[in-house]
Amino acid sequence: MAWLWAVLSATLLVYFLQQLLGPKNRKKLPPGPRGLPLLGHFHLLGKNPHVDLCNLARKHGPVMGLSFGPVPAVVMSSPAAAELVLKTHDLVFASRPPHDAARQLSYEQRNLVFGPYGPYWRNMRKLCTLQLLSGFKINQFSSMRRAEVGLLVGSLKRAAEGGESVDLSAAISAVNGDMNCLMIFGRKYSDGDFDEEGFRALFMETVAVAAQFNLADFFPYVGSLDLQGLNRRMKRLSKAFDGFLERIIDDHVAKRGEEERSEDFVDTMMAIMESGEAGFEFDRRHIKAVLLDLLIAGMDTSAAAIEWAMSELMRHPAVIKKLQQELELVVGLDQMVEESHLDKLEYLDCVVKEALRLHPVVPLLIPHESMEDCEVQGFYVPKKSRVIVNAWAIGRDPDVWADPDSFTPERFIGSEIDLRGRHFELIPFGSGRRGCPGMQLGLTTVKLMVAQLVHCFDWELPDGMKPGEIDMSEHFGLVTARAKHLMAIPRFRLHVSSDTS
Repeated sequence: MAWLWAVLSATLLVYFLQQLLGPKNRKKLPPGPRGLPLLGHFHLLGKNPHVDLCNLARKHGPVMGLSFGPVPAVVMSSPAAAELVLKTHDLVFASRPPHDAARQLSYEQRNLVFGPYGPYWRNMRKLCTLQLLSGFKINQFSSMRRAEVGLLVGSLKRAAEGGESVDLSAAISAVNGDMNCLMIFGRKYSDGDFDEEGFRALFMETVAVAAQFNLADFFPYVGSLDLQGLNRRMKRLSKAFDGFLERIIDDHVAKRGEEERSEDFVDTMMAIMESGEAGFEFDRRHIKAVLLDLLIAGMDTSAAAIEWAMSELMRHPAVIKKLQQELELVVGLDQMVEESHLDKLEYLDCVVKEALRLHPVVPLLIPHESMEDCEVQGFYVPKKSRVIVNAWAIGRDPDVWADPDSFTPERFIGSEIDLRGRHFELIPFGSGRRGCPGMQLGLTTVKLMVAQLVHCFDWELPDGMKPGEIDMSEHFGLVTARAKHLMAIPRFRLHVSSDTS
């Protein structure tokens, strides 16, 4: 145990030197609760840190100073504070802190989500925005989305004919996974060969490991000892995922030129790599890092948003009835919802905004890191500080929202507030340079799925459950989803004679 005492002694020495020599003795730091030596404020965070940080901010203010071990942190919990980070001083806070899981799993943080700010990140962001996530590219996959959602409706219709209760969470997750894999790989998440390679288990374990608290992110000199065993797991997962992605790329190369094959994201990036038009270093490592990014960012986020929206709608029968009335008026009961209908569905837009206000799927936006010293609302934020924007707290701020804990889509009728990061009262997709580049794809998927599920079916709760009894507890992770699956009984309501699948 001598090595452990040596590490602790060194850590304590660093901590006390920081207290004696650090800039906080010269400049005014943001207010915050008293921390513990060495640990800082880790002890104040429980299983739902976004809620804990919101409660602390109500006591200490919307710009709150904390420390996580030796790492200084600032938490922004109001629209004005978020605007300072994401707009006013956007460039200062445009980078990401070191993330050991991203370093090991994403080829030394060559991905977009956790990649540090710099020329490579800017070039990669531009490439992904223009080549993979543009409106034109998203529209290319509209027929695929229509077909996959049609299959979901068909399976739910069969369950409705038998009066069966369905696991709506699992159904939403499966179809969302299939749609993402079809766009990225050209093959379904549920394809047999994916299962044979253990794709589902591999993906789920990777997400779980990446979401775990990792000492290496805060105590690098301790992380190298791998006290939690995460390094060993990440090395194994990295090797497995690398092999999987290599097989996917090789398969695309082998099948190049085949007729009746739609171009997916792998095809697009391989064409860019081989043409040299990227204009910066761009090889298979970069392709695999972005593919992993797209998988993790797209698989669970849209599914969780749809789950939360459907949960709130089932808790509020008057709202779901009002949405169905709009759908009947715009779409009619003789056909299913098409993507061309979405822009005409104003109340649906209000419903999705309200669901994302109450349930942002990434409630603590992915942390930023200050690239230089900065002053925010008169408080000193030192270089290399971890900056956290609490979108969950902002969405429930009583100074911004009337009756903030209620699900009231009507609050957005006639409102100019949108989801594009221009209005800091509602920023589930972030804002500024690090705003989510896949926002339009995500919103299209969420709106289409919610509209289809509400238009095609009436929903009853199983076992005589009342709407107010739906369990709305959360499971915090890379994506904050429902802690328990949403179960419901569908009743088909369209006047469609042909098979909806």
